[in-house]
Amino acid sequence: MFGYYFNLALRSFKRNKALTTLMVLAIAMGIGACMTTLTVFHVLSGDPLPGRSSTLFYVQLDPEGKAGYRPGEEPSDQVTRFDAETLLREKRGKRQAMMTGGGVSITPQQSGLTPFFSDSRYTSADFFPMFEVPFLYGQGWTAKDDDARARVAVISKALNDKLFAGGDSVGKQIRLDKTDFTVAGVIDEWRPTPRFYDMNTDRFGTLEDVFLPFSTSRDLKMSRSGSMNCWGDTSADSTDLNAPCVWIQYWVQLDSARQAAEYKDYLVSYSNQQRTAGRFERPANVRLRDVMAWLDYNKVVPNDVVVQMWLGFGFLLVCLVNTVGLLLAKFLRRGGEIGVRRALGASRKAIFMQCLVEAGTVGLAGGILGLGLSLLGLWAVRLQPASYAKLAHLDIGMLLSTFVLAIVASLLAGLLPAWRAMQITPAMQLKSQ
Repeated sequence: MFGYYFNLALRSFKRNKALTTLMVLAIAMGIGACMTTLTVFHVLSGDPLPGRSSTLFYVQLDPEGKAGYRPGEEPSDQVTRFDAETLLREKRGKRQAMMTGGGVSITPQQSGLTPFFSDSRYTSADFFPMFEVPFLYGQGWTAKDDDARARVAVISKALNDKLFAGGDSVGKQIRLDKTDFTVAGVIDEWRPTPRFYDMNTDRFGTLEDVFLPFSTSRDLKMSRSGSMNCWGDTSADSTDLNAPCVWIQYWVQLDSARQAAEYKDYLVSYSNQQRTAGRFERPANVRLRDVMAWLDYNKVVPNDVVVQMWLGFGFLLVCLVNTVGLLLAKFLRRGGEIGVRRALGASRKAIFMQCLVEAGTVGLAGGILGLGLSLLGLWAVRLQPASYAKLAHLDIGMLLSTFVLAIVASLLAGLLPAWRAMQITPAMQLKSQ
């Protein structure tokens, strides 16, 4: 029966081309606006590590002085170097990594290339297995390299292509800040979106080109980047071990809810110990958020993107209301035809299904045109200066969602017109013919 109803819908379209065109355009415009904004929201609010994010937790402590303390407020978003190195050394999680951003000068050994600067990340050995970083060549360094302040580096595929023509560079030398490092590994294409592990830098930027042991970066006094908050006596270097400054991000892997609860208790106990020792002045105030909770806390999706998404849905609703009116006019105009079908034995259910199939066909056509409008809208988004704009692409899931939304929306719009059409009385229509 579906094929028969679909054939009737196509015949109806040919008889009422103008009305059909208006309905298809209404659906297409609504779908185009809605899917453009929904795709941007989907890209920005997605899980950067699917299947893994619930086991990775961001650590927050409250090491600041008593001045300005307010009970119940959020602790610092980062930790001090002393606390990070202590937590790393005590190894209470399955894996743990401390890190901060930085920048290094790179002096190529190849002729024709001039020295240049690149973003870097100073971290510890567990960064790579904990975040499941894919490697094209080699691997990350080891905890022994951290302890030895080894001159080893992991580089991005982009930097490897630039310096080594894309070949296997493991074991080769690279000069960073006038110091030679041995390449331990080359990261394959990897771009978690957003860049969850550091919310203090460009959240939607590309991967850093150079990864170095944190201990090595401090041994060589390499420059760092990102936010820093200090209090008390800051006469010494703010990156020193005992400096009262928070500037390091700390992540821990905990594979079960029990491990997470035990680790949080450990953080409370650690805070109390530091308070007894005189380092912490405030009562224990810790947070342990997994990846998605950390992103929610940082409001990673810009407010204007959320507003635009709801405006897109609102515009789709307006288009559907117009489609309801057009479908109602179209179905009721065919009252005589429907009356004849009812007189020949068609049930109300059959009339209802016929009208719904016709409405769904309008939605399918509107979805095809709406897909084109969505692609045009996303192209316009990518022209914007926002850091996330270049990520606005339609993936397979959103492509399928375009057609699903178009058909479902048109079916909903067709419910009232189809119900009104099936109420048509055969006798009254035949008498008026």
